[in-house]
Amino acid sequence: MIIVDRPEVLVVGHAVRTTNAAEADPARAQLPALWARAGAPGAFAHVPGRVDENVYAVLTDYESDHNGAYTQVVGVAVHTAARLPEGMVAVRVPGVPAMRLEARGPMPDALLDVWEQVRTHTDSGGTPPRAFTTDLEIHHPAGVDLFIAVLPSFGES
Repeated sequence: MIIVDRPEVLVVGHAVRTTNAAEADPARAQLPALWARAGAPGAFAHVPGRVDENVYAVLTDYESDHNGAYTQVVGVAVHTAARLPEGMVAVRVPGVPAMRLEARGPMPDALLDVWEQVRTHTDSGGTPPRAFTTDLEIHHPAGVDLFIAVLPSFGES
């Protein structure tokens, strides 16, 4: 896994609060509806000041770790969030050290495989440890780039 300095980005989109346990239960899962809304034709056409045509998924407000609740925002990167479209939220994704992983191939399986690598890294106590602050997926034509916030390493030369 490569560690990079993830730049700050501002994302405007739709949000849900959920848990991985809820998402494993089709009766309680909220992410499929969130992604269906984001994937609808013209879903973000009315968002002013877009940076690019990519779709961004922000995982933030972690209650604890991957077992607790978190908020997922699916939207687009913008230059400013001065005028939010009705029903949307803005979230500033801070620039932090992050593990960068790439999901390439048939979706969503390729992305699920990368998230499984992240879970294995976390459960095994891998270094650097996850920060559980704000993680970012950038969905683009070639696949998905995943940025997992990690705790800074002090004392490294």
